[in-house]
Amino acid sequence: MRHLVVGASLALAVIAAACGSDARPTATSTPATSAPPATSPPTATDPATPATDPATPSAPLSAEQIVFRRIATVHGALDIAHRSGDDTMFVVSRDGFVAAVRNATVADGHVLDISSIIVSGNEQGLLGMAFAADGEHAYVDYTDRDGNTVIAEFAVGSNGTFDPASRRELLTINQPYPNHNGGAIRFGPDGLLYIGMGDGGSGGDPDRRALDTGDLLGKILRIDPTPSAGRPYTIPADNPFINVPGARPEIWSIGLRNPWRFNFDRTNGDLWIADVGQDQWEEIDVATASTGAGRGANFGWSAFEGTHRFNEDQPADGVTMPIFEYPHGSAGCSIAGGVRYRGSAIPSLVGWYVFGDYCSGRVQALQVNADNTAGRVVDLGADVAGLAGISQAPNGELYVLSVETGNVFAVQPVS
Repeated sequence: MRHLVVGASLALAVIAAACGSDARPTATSTPATSAPPATSPPTATDPATPATDPATPSAPLSAEQIVFRRIATVHGALDIAHRSGDDTMFVVSRDGFVAAVRNATVADGHVLDISSIIVSGNEQGLLGMAFAADGEHAYVDYTDRDGNTVIAEFAVGSNGTFDPASRRELLTINQPYPNHNGGAIRFGPDGLLYIGMGDGGSGGDPDRRALDTGDLLGKILRIDPTPSAGRPYTIPADNPFINVPGARPEIWSIGLRNPWRFNFDRTNGDLWIADVGQDQWEEIDVATASTGAGRGANFGWSAFEGTHRFNEDQPADGVTMPIFEYPHGSAGCSIAGGVRYRGSAIPSLVGWYVFGDYCSGRVQALQVNADNTAGRVVDLGADVAGLAGISQAPNGELYVLSVETGNVFAVQPVS
């Protein structure tokens, strides 16, 4: 295992994020109405191209500059959340609890334990968490005992402990199958809550939900958690489908298969989505802040898998094509990530999009050009079994999580 360092100072991870192993259905529908752009994004096998992102230093990036140092071990860890003004690292476990890591020690007990009300395993469980800006409330995404997705709010005390009696359900979304549950939940630069929803599962989007604006599945949703108008949340007035007949007003973006993890670039507000593919292609999508950060965007599934035509009965027009895709094989089969690096510890990595793959365990960095096209890809030298995702600290530094081993690795410069 190259560049993985197991630290001895701490005793401190799952989803295959819908591994693209579903059987692809036979196409029996009408022909496509349009074709993808003539210029497809580069794949993992493309030759290197120079980056022009002014945020990226000219020094070449290489795996020899980086080490993955284990800093904690938490059973079933798959996400990390940070609270404003608090140095605690809140590690989210698929098993239904949140562990607090303080002063280089995993605290006894759990600050939140909802294991009794969830179902956990494979692509279900406690899948994501985000703190409100004031740190007084946290929002979680979990699978309830009926197999449905629940978005709930908890009050958080000044000591970082959650009040279980304060649980307030904002959304319960029916899940027709046990896979493709999404799980990412993030506050955007606008202070609103964004929720990633998979297409409902099975294989090939059998119910054609991802492009159906009357359905919440296969989307990114956007809400204000404040109750209003008889709902336990508020619909933002500028949501793109708020006045569209038959559409769900919570929808922000459509056409996603399983956006296991997405993040906003803390420098410019761009929305980056790692969308897990079907059985051939994994993709990375970006929606720039200057074009609405995904407002009303259609990312293509299931008309396309990556840039490749998939369900021909789904409309092919108006698609925001991925910035990057890679085929199933040595690079992996289930994207788990990622974050555009904005830390300072590794200058040569600044501006690169760092992502991993659950199947291969590889961590890679994608060079991003100033025009938001993809440059070269650098393998960062890690081999992380059961890689669940990439998280970032308030200072922009990165962590890699493994659900199989329970290890949390800090991405650090070689000293």
